[in-house]
Amino acid sequence: MIGDRKNSNTLAKATSRRQLIAYAAMALGSLATASQVWSKPQQSAMKGTASTAANQARTSLHQEIELKATPQHLYEILLDSKQFAAFTGMPAEIDSKAGGALSMFGGMIVGRNIELIANQRIVQVWRSAGWGPGVYSVVKFELKADAGGTMVVLDHTGFPEGSFDHLDPGWYLRYWEPLKKYLGQVK
Repeated sequence: MIGDRKNSNTLAKATSRRQLIAYAAMALGSLATASQVWSKPQQSAMKGTASTAANQARTSLHQEIELKATPQHLYEILLDSKQFAAFTGMPAEIDSKAGGALSMFGGMIVGRNIELIANQRIVQVWRSAGWGPGVYSVVKFELKADAGGTMVVLDHTGFPEGSFDHLDPGWYLRYWEPLKKYLGQVK
């Protein structure tokens, strides 16, 4: 915790995009462990979802989800600890500034906000508590307004091989379906 505060203070002083990118590269190494923690509960909750041969080597995924909310509202939900906890049903601590630390799903996922463009883009580095030391992935949310609300374009890259078959449906299970319910969009 003390190290996290020290890193947080150092990052808060970083003023350039180049400094944030350099920090993200360093953070990717330490986020890996948190991803293992998140993957273990998902694996036990989704028994029988061993990686298929075709997906074993995949280390990225892409999803596009239409949500009936404005980009501003979704941006706020994804970066607000209380709203995030309300839609997921699990504790969350999110510092909504670039470089801010985050802990989601009761600490199963930890990371940092790397790039924030208000109401348009959120880029975070994530680490599952179950991943090996220094293993991080990058999660990018693009929020694109359209006639029905917002198209959320998710790109999750750099996760460990063998994780695709539980991470891909995990986004629906832990994000998209609960978020739709929170927004009043029962399927």
